[in-house]
Amino acid sequence: MFKIRQRSCLLVTLALILTPCIIVLMIMGPELSTEQTLSQRLGECHMRLQYLESMSRTRQEDVALLSQYIIILQNSTATALATAMPAQFITSNSSALFAAGNGTSSLSSSTNTLLDALSPESRQILRNASQAYAMQSHLSSSSSIHLPTAFNYLPHLLDDPNSLRPALLKSRGRSDVGIILGVPTVKREKQSYLIATLNNLIANMNDEEQNETLIVVFIGETESDTVFRIWKQIESAFEYHLENGLIDVVAPAPSYYPDFNRLHATLNDSLERVKWRSKQNLDFAYLMAYAQTKGTFYVQLEDDILAKRNFLSTMKKFAVTKSALTKPDQPPWLVLDFCQLGFIGKMFKTVELPYLITFFQMFFNDKPVDWLLTYFVESKVCRTDKDHKHCNTEKAKHWFHYHPSLFQHIGTSSSLKGKVQKLKDKQFGSKVPTFYGHNHNPPAVVKTNIAVYKNYQLKRAYKGETYFWGLLPQPGDQVQFIFPTPTYLKHYLFRSGNSEHPSDRFYNTTVEVLPADTLGESSSVWSTYNSTADGYLIIGVFDAIGLAEGFVDPKIGAIKEIRLHIHGDSENWALLSEIHLQETLVGNLDGEKTQAKKTS
Repeated sequence: MFKIRQRSCLLVTLALILTPCIIVLMIMGPELSTEQTLSQRLGECHMRLQYLESMSRTRQEDVALLSQYIIILQNSTATALATAMPAQFITSNSSALFAAGNGTSSLSSSTNTLLDALSPESRQILRNASQAYAMQSHLSSSSSIHLPTAFNYLPHLLDDPNSLRPALLKSRGRSDVGIILGVPTVKREKQSYLIATLNNLIANMNDEEQNETLIVVFIGETESDTVFRIWKQIESAFEYHLENGLIDVVAPAPSYYPDFNRLHATLNDSLERVKWRSKQNLDFAYLMAYAQTKGTFYVQLEDDILAKRNFLSTMKKFAVTKSALTKPDQPPWLVLDFCQLGFIGKMFKTVELPYLITFFQMFFNDKPVDWLLTYFVESKVCRTDKDHKHCNTEKAKHWFHYHPSLFQHIGTSSSLKGKVQKLKDKQFGSKVPTFYGHNHNPPAVVKTNIAVYKNYQLKRAYKGETYFWGLLPQPGDQVQFIFPTPTYLKHYLFRSGNSEHPSDRFYNTTVEVLPADTLGESSSVWSTYNSTADGYLIIGVFDAIGLAEGFVDPKIGAIKEIRLHIHGDSENWALLSEIHLQETLVGNLDGEKTQAKKTS
């Protein structure tokens, strides 16, 4: 009896102790969550404020330059008139040409008209800048100080007044976004990964992320034909995304680049490699300069990568969190790293891009771009009187790595001729699938006259065991799926290319079906679809990203065969990474037949 009472007392004591703790946790839990949310919002607002301040500085710089041009024009006009007119004419007409006491020419009236068209804030800034310039004009020319600009580091830009004007610019003017993705691209000798990369980036964004993002594609080529060809490929594949402003495309003027044959050799590299890495530095600088006024964060990518699902939200959350956790005595971050390879996945605040751009311009001929980034950070945070270990510790306070990586490098053909790039980010996580298998395709006999590579056979791909991979297809080649029993198909999907071989797609290829029953001449099918000489109906075509997908019209009825028909030469092999044929359910078949009869 005593033990029972003792146990009861113990339970009551525990209850009295635990109950307040549970209540405190229940009360503090939401508060902690609320505090964390507020902290993240505060960090986001802080980043937003920095971006707006940089925009304000940019506008003030523009106004200051404009005011200087106006004053120079006023002075030069007055000087020209004074030189051209006789002294007595100037004396007798001084009241007409100059306002008494301040020396303002008749050009002031047009200037005042221009000022009246501006907002009050802009007029005040312009007047302040004009007064500052007027005060400076009283000083001797020898006392004027001229700060270095890009023309000091890249003097060849002075040879052409249009050297900084884009040769190609396709934009809907989207700005004020959360994240800008910079994707530089150039002509590649073997295969291009650009379309597959852009498609992967967009496919891994939801609608909200697309509305808060800008993808800037930089075409680093000087030949107009090459620039136009790459642009047309982008336009063909992403017309919708270009129209809604998700993608900007920009290419520099040829005069933006120096004479690469006059570069001095560094690091014991060959001249070809020096040209390649020097041009890459200038490409990145141009791309960053274009992007710096478009949003809050900038992420440098390449044209041969894969991204994980929801990578944008992950990056933004990480950036806001790191910004929110910055304390007064803690230095702010400089780089957020979402990939361990080279310059891929490096995030910067756009307000700090001017420093990086200038650094790239100063040393573009000396070091590779990823080395320059490391030296840039070390120059800001490391001490010369400390060892390398101390430097790494300091860098870790400003350069944060996110794990696991959000991007993977997939290209093997480098833009540098002869260079093979097989580096992979081991922290990317699970391997990206090379095919998407479907083992419930309807029974069919499959055959093709495209030479098969190794064991990547069409019959295995149709069963969902692997992908089909064949050598260079020729015009007239076919991939056939013949049904022993006529089959009613509802939907088809053929995906070509994969993560390892994104350019091995089906080009200029149609999807065709052979009806099991002879269609009457009055059938509306003949007016809806084109047909081939051997009686096949053309119901689809592979698009620019290597995908053919669609629904099969019920009016066609049962099908004997569906085939892929190649109509042109291809520079690449042919790879089918997904084959999915969906049959019409028996329960829905009668209803679809009835509906087809009504519409026909």
